[in-house]
Amino acid sequence: MIWLTGGGLVVAICMIVGLLALIVAQGAGTLWPKPVLQVRLKSGAVLMGEVARTEAFREADGREARRRLVRTGNYELTSEHFTWVNDADVAEESRPEWALVVERLAWGRFYGVPKSLTAEGTVVAASPGAVWKAFQEIHASVTDRRHRRERLETEGIGAVNKRIEDARLAVRKAELKNGPGSPGHAAAVAYAAEIQAETKAEFDRLRAEIAALNAHNAKFSMKVVTADGRETELALADIVRAYPANRLSPGGRWGVYGSRWREFLLDAPREANSEGGVFPAIFGTVIMTLIMSLAVVPFGVMAALYLREYAKAGPVVSAVRISINNLAGVPSIVFGVFGLGFFCYVVGASIDDLFFAAKLPNPTYGKGGVLWAALTLALMTLPVVIVATEEALAAVPGSMREGSFACGAGKWQTIRRIVLPRALPGIMTGMILAMARGAGEVAPLMLVGAVKLAPELPVEGVFPFIHAERSFMHLGFHIYDLGFQSQNSEAAKPMVFTTTLLLIFVIFILNVLAVQLRTRLRRRFVSAVF
Repeated sequence: MIWLTGGGLVVAICMIVGLLALIVAQGAGTLWPKPVLQVRLKSGAVLMGEVARTEAFREADGREARRRLVRTGNYELTSEHFTWVNDADVAEESRPEWALVVERLAWGRFYGVPKSLTAEGTVVAASPGAVWKAFQEIHASVTDRRHRRERLETEGIGAVNKRIEDARLAVRKAELKNGPGSPGHAAAVAYAAEIQAETKAEFDRLRAEIAALNAHNAKFSMKVVTADGRETELALADIVRAYPANRLSPGGRWGVYGSRWREFLLDAPREANSEGGVFPAIFGTVIMTLIMSLAVVPFGVMAALYLREYAKAGPVVSAVRISINNLAGVPSIVFGVFGLGFFCYVVGASIDDLFFAAKLPNPTYGKGGVLWAALTLALMTLPVVIVATEEALAAVPGSMREGSFACGAGKWQTIRRIVLPRALPGIMTGMILAMARGAGEVAPLMLVGAVKLAPELPVEGVFPFIHAERSFMHLGFHIYDLGFQSQNSEAAKPMVFTTTLLLIFVIFILNVLAVQLRTRLRRRFVSAVF
């Protein structure tokens, strides 16, 4: 029996280590810059790109062969991102010295050899080496202007639109409260017209500044020659990153690798989530998990306290415990349906009717949002917290309760001062298990708030600062979207492993923080081993 149990443990450890090793190996290597290959086929076609993967297959006559999936990019010219290349069809292959990898805001990557660079409407470089040197000197200032334009569009024009929307809602509120044509409604209409006039001048100023930045950036471009000889003009403002892949030193490769990780962790996604960063998904995952933890722990502890300390044993209490245990086995999508029907359509719609009538028929809380997603997952993980808390309460020695009663303490005083402090580490264990399960759930979130792209975060620097009604991005849903919904599935597949690695790391960090808190509580309170 000892060999059987030991063997089961070894198999379980091997499975876990193998899974983590696969995710780490695939996820960490996705962003590493690869050399660029130029392939001339026997048919005369010429391809240039990065080898994404290699696989063996059998020809029709039974011979073993190899083929490579080459990321050729240049989608606006070829209408495809990847091309399979059979080794038997290759006539010649090389690694061009000045093959450039260009990562863009749209259309994916571009591969080619730089021919010339235009700055301020004048050609300033006309050879690959000179073009690359000029690009390094100029691109930072072009990128800075692009970021200024984006800030004007999001913050500047966003603030103007908010003032206009607030004035419109004030008119609608006055109409609902006082009736159309009333003095209050007329005053609100006059104020809205005043705001419209003020914001028009501000809006025109912002649009003029944006147009000036765009016009300035339009004077900077780079002409690139593709592998098949076609010349393409690339605007420098549309380039996120470019590098000569076959000329990179080890330090240069690490620089590109670090730059890609910085973008991945701190920027918003682009290109249908297949490129760019996942910061909104990281933020949404952490915020949703914290709100879920703050919601589930108090209710779980109160329910466990009643069942363990107050309720008398009997058929009703037994039925409640059985129901709690059965609740833990309900499929998660069922909780999502309940959250959609109850939190969104009942509670949220009631809140809209009471406090946001002016915004109707556009719902505010009567739709999916981070608050309803957190409460749905809190309901789903509630049995975990209740069971763990009950076990922690049961582990507190009865002699401590009796000693407290003997000193004249009441029931609640004993629970608050004796039982709960010594049960806190066990309660924290339940919270850790709830966080680990809730943070990785996807199915309920698809119904109650998680979306493909949410450029607005639930927390921002503009009053009222916290927007619990907003939809959000989630790393688990982002993985699903990359793997099954991306139009560029081949480019998205490697990002699935990278995002999975990041999700595991986020859950690990949250659990480490909770474990540290539990350890401090154990050191503070002398208690039994849970």
